[in-house]
Amino acid sequence: MKKVKYYYNTHTLKFEKHEVPLRVRLAQTFGFLAASIVTGVIIVLIVFRYIENPDTKLLRKQNEDLRDNYTVLTERTKQLELKMQELETRDNNVYRSVFEALPVHDSARVQDLAIKKEVSLILSLGETDLVKSMTSQLNNLSLRLAYQSKSYGEIENMVKNKEKLLLAIPAIQPVSNKDLTRIASGFGIRVHPILKISRPHNGLDFTAPSGVPIYATADGKVDKAEFNGGFGNHVIIKHGYGFETVYGHMSRIKARTGENVKRGEVIGYVGSTGLSSGPHCHYEVHRNGIPVDPIYYFYQDITPAQFDRILKLAAAANQSLD
Repeated sequence: MKKVKYYYNTHTLKFEKHEVPLRVRLAQTFGFLAASIVTGVIIVLIVFRYIENPDTKLLRKQNEDLRDNYTVLTERTKQLELKMQELETRDNNVYRSVFEALPVHDSARVQDLAIKKEVSLILSLGETDLVKSMTSQLNNLSLRLAYQSKSYGEIENMVKNKEKLLLAIPAIQPVSNKDLTRIASGFGIRVHPILKISRPHNGLDFTAPSGVPIYATADGKVDKAEFNGGFGNHVIIKHGYGFETVYGHMSRIKARTGENVKRGEVIGYVGSTGLSSGPHCHYEVHRNGIPVDPIYYFYQDITPAQFDRILKLAAAANQSLD
């Protein structure tokens, strides 16, 4: 029940009922509402400023964890980057050098990365700069690792072919020469015994009686086995990997064109056919089409001491036999 208020009217000397005017009541109501709103706003500001709600607290915790993880990942990425550089260096300077393969230039790796689209695809998804930076580094590293894996695959194939390569490299003398007395003329400018002019002598001359066996110095395929005016009866063997050997002035050819031969297999016999002044075997080694000194391709046949001796014998400035 609403309480009724009275007041004493001094003019009428009576107690009269106290009634508040409508405008006053409206003013009081609006004043109360305004004060409530202002108080509410102040309370909300205080709550949002100093008191975290569960969602904000969770996001803040996740952000802190993200930054901690980023620091750890950045350090790990630096370590992987150093390992990657070490692998690339070993790939170029060690592994490929063993197999005489050309090193992989850095630009090749960069071009390979440019072909890939993973990085640009991921970075276009609208992540934060923090995540974008991390994603870019990891993707770049993963692509480099993929390229390096491809390079090691090539090296693995080189390892498998290494045995074939070793068999294809000339490694013995073309005639039996245990006492090292059969080298008559070395590699270089020599006077031709018949033409009597100085000209390049692109091989070694091994003196021996007619009919002494001549051996293939490496595995390969006979490219030519025929008579030639200068070399007379001669054999040319292609060994692969850029190697080719020539055997000239044979009395008789045993090998046949197109035939596969093994190192140490008899391919013909010493003679003096063609432009020759006496029985001998003229022997040449070609590397990528260029004649090279055969004396450096006897590593399976002589000792280091014998190599020093044979080097002096071949260096003597004398007349060749062809």
